[in-house]
Amino acid sequence: MSITKPSLPKGTRDFSPQEMVKRNYIFDTIKTVFRKYGYAEIQTPSMENLQTLTGKYGDEGDKLIFKVLNSGEFLNDPKKKSFDFAQDDNSNKLVSLISEKALRYDLTVPFARYVVMHQSEISFPFKRFQVQPVWRADRPQKGRYREFYQCDADVVGSPSLLNEAEFILIYHEALTNLGLKDFDIKINNRKILSGIAEIIGKPELIVDMTVAIDKLDKIGFDGVTKELLERGFTEADIEKLKPVILLQGSNVEKLESLKTVLASSEIGLKGIEEIEKVFEYVSHLTSHISNLQLDITLARGLNYYTGCIFEVKTNEVAMGSIGGGGRYDDLTGMFGLKDLTGVGISFGADRIYDVLEELNLFPATAAQGTKVLISNFDESAKRYALPMLQQLRNEGISAELYPTSAKLKKQMSYADSKNITYVILIGADEMESGLLTLKHMESGEQQKLTLDAIVKLIK
Repeated sequence: MSITKPSLPKGTRDFSPQEMVKRNYIFDTIKTVFRKYGYAEIQTPSMENLQTLTGKYGDEGDKLIFKVLNSGEFLNDPKKKSFDFAQDDNSNKLVSLISEKALRYDLTVPFARYVVMHQSEISFPFKRFQVQPVWRADRPQKGRYREFYQCDADVVGSPSLLNEAEFILIYHEALTNLGLKDFDIKINNRKILSGIAEIIGKPELIVDMTVAIDKLDKIGFDGVTKELLERGFTEADIEKLKPVILLQGSNVEKLESLKTVLASSEIGLKGIEEIEKVFEYVSHLTSHISNLQLDITLARGLNYYTGCIFEVKTNEVAMGSIGGGGRYDDLTGMFGLKDLTGVGISFGADRIYDVLEELNLFPATAAQGTKVLISNFDESAKRYALPMLQQLRNEGISAELYPTSAKLKKQMSYADSKNITYVILIGADEMESGLLTLKHMESGEQQKLTLDAIVKLIK
């Protein structure tokens, strides 16, 4: 029998105990904030029916859906037997015969399906969060995986802009709690972008416009003008766009400039009004969010979003966005439940992990599992140690007894390899006196203490 060398599918990863502790630290920190704002956790299956997912992500997205092969004997089904591989080269026809399920591509479409299926038993507005893996049949590369976690919060059934304001606070609080100090929460509104496209009569070039304006810092006004001309805009369009391209100042000043530019666009003015309302709510809720910026170049998922759009970027590490989201109308319309508006955000957990790692922001406790190791020199010391082991655990202290009697050096190197802070040494003297030797692994300091004193010290 040949031995198969173990390997992983491309674009997937194992997570070590040390990595899992850090990942859970991120998820737990974010989940705590979600719950604080009234969001409740749900989970949906890894698999959805293929028809639930297809047609929701555009042609490119559909190609990246991982199909699940039907179980059972393929050729036992008469329909499948009659499929002529030589004659019929339509792979979609074959897929529908051999696959009826797929791994979920994101958490949003399964959430929409969940809302429609459970509409009679949930209260609206419905506030949910979800932290689960998703799968994409993408080409793996640095920072892009075929299996990765999404960390989403959405509220459906409420048009109130208070939801948008609270999402800004959720981003601010969660990222601050994770130790990040310098990050920007950027906000825009799809209606403002529609208004700009409307006044120059080129709605089809809205994405080209935002892509070009976004480069202002790098290539300057002349560079942006040149790029806009190359992308199909005229000199007259650019003259109208100039105040938008050169939009500067505080959020209030930017909005005042936009009101002048968009005076003739009803939808544009509606977008400005929505942003102003969000800012007003934020100012009533808190006084310390200084990193909230109106960014007119923000255009994520334009076909998808209908109102406010968010993006979060850290300035401490060169990294893409670490969060984003926005308002979408009629999310559940694809499943027959019309006119249910929603707004949602997502945290980029993998990118946040890399940022915290680079900035050394994971707390020491996040890297720690076992806190105390009890040594094991012989059978009598082992028996003496067992009740103590359980007492430590009952006090909420993670503890281990070295399972076999071994040389002290071996036991100490085990404690070192697991970053265990304390080792309790139990020999004949300790058993006789009841005073245990407690060694602090980092400092090397040793002291004689009762078990109660050890518990107090560690806690």
